[in-house]
Amino acid sequence: MDQPAILTPSQAREVFRTGETPVTTSGWCRGYVQANLLAVPRDLAFDALLFAVRNPAACPILEVTDPGDPYAREIAAADLRTDLPAYRIYQDGVLAAEVPDVTRYWRDDLVAFLIGCSFTFEAALATAGVPLRHIEQGRNVPMYVTSRECRPAGRLAGPLVVSMRPVPADLVDVAVEVTAGYPAMHGAPVHVGDPAELGIADLAFPQFGDSVEFETGDVPVFWACGVTPQAVVMASAPPFAITHAPGRMLITDRSEESLFT
Repeated sequence: MDQPAILTPSQAREVFRTGETPVTTSGWCRGYVQANLLAVPRDLAFDALLFAVRNPAACPILEVTDPGDPYAREIAAADLRTDLPAYRIYQDGVLAAEVPDVTRYWRDDLVAFLIGCSFTFEAALATAGVPLRHIEQGRNVPMYVTSRECRPAGRLAGPLVVSMRPVPADLVDVAVEVTAGYPAMHGAPVHVGDPAELGIADLAFPQFGDSVEFETGDVPVFWACGVTPQAVVMASAPPFAITHAPGRMLITDRSEESLFT
């Protein structure tokens, strides 16, 4: 197979439709926007939309579908039931299954939310000379449930989830400046330094993704994460929801440059 970084988005989605499930889509299709998925029944859709509006750093919305429509149309020509590498099914807030295809789970009342992902700005970080330890180590980015509560909306409430990347101390300002230019992809970090200030007890044990090794001089840098809706689903326990599997995103047809036009 071609290198993931040089595949087109449509080629990557074709790979995922065959059932191939990479460890992570970080590093895939450099230069293209990636997106998180949350699909909830129509009667919960307004609460989900309001939650996103009230928590834009964690949930920057790129597209919302009509009820029952399984296709993304604005950011990708994609079937949301098949074109992500892996999905999670939640029932009453409990993870019921992780599957490569959700066709049999899709319902006529589901509204899908596509949410910006920090994987999108990683190419810009690399270009600016900021190392990406999780890619170097062949791992998924580590994600942590924090002690910070999001603003609730209707029946939805829960904690902020953050992704963490070790960054050399002398490049933290560069990482902040680069990512601040991507508000639709979570934007600038929400915290730099001591993880205890976010209620994170041990960086070696992320709730999602993989732990990564630090190099000498690295400091932890934390960004709001699109897995936040999954933590909210677990905390709020709606009867049914579909999400992406953490770190395995929808790769869209929208170029990174389109974010600035």
